[in-house]
Amino acid sequence: MTRTIGLICGSLRENSYNRIIAQSLTDMVDSYQFCWIEINDLPLFNEDLEISGVPETVTSFKSAIQEVDGIIIVSPEYNSGIPGVLKNALDWASRPRESAVLTKKPVGLIGATPGGLGTAFAQMQIRQILEAMQVHVLPFQKMLISQVHKKIDSDRKVLTDDQTNRYLERYLQQFIHWIDHTPVQD
Repeated sequence: MTRTIGLICGSLRENSYNRIIAQSLTDMVDSYQFCWIEINDLPLFNEDLEISGVPETVTSFKSAIQEVDGIIIVSPEYNSGIPGVLKNALDWASRPRESAVLTKKPVGLIGATPGGLGTAFAQMQIRQILEAMQVHVLPFQKMLISQVHKKIDSDRKVLTDDQTNRYLERYLQQFIHWIDHTPVQD
């Protein structure tokens, strides 16, 4: 049985640096399939929507999360923090608390930015949010890509920096090893 990793991009831009980084992961291993879990059509989280009937886009989003063996979130950092669209998606994925689709799901975090610190602040915030949701985040590993605009080709389609590609591949291999060898505890 082929296992699947879901990719969530924390940027809505079609050719965002982070989407390019996430896309590069899909060519690094043959033993796993990848599927995109899109967040661009999710309405703003509102408990009234849960009461009146969860929108189909939210139901589809949660189903996509449920169907994968693990998730890698690849996100930019906006104003030293998590993008609002990603926070919104995580809020939807946390509901209802008793059966939240991300609870105990293995998640990896990657982030890229043109700035010099990578996405350190955003990743700290994302980890804090995921911990509150009881999500299993890949421990002891960080993948912070700084100066990403210098590591992408001029057409903004491909990651061209060899060192970053090696780091990404190593991170992905560690994430896969963690999924394959860590039992999920209830």
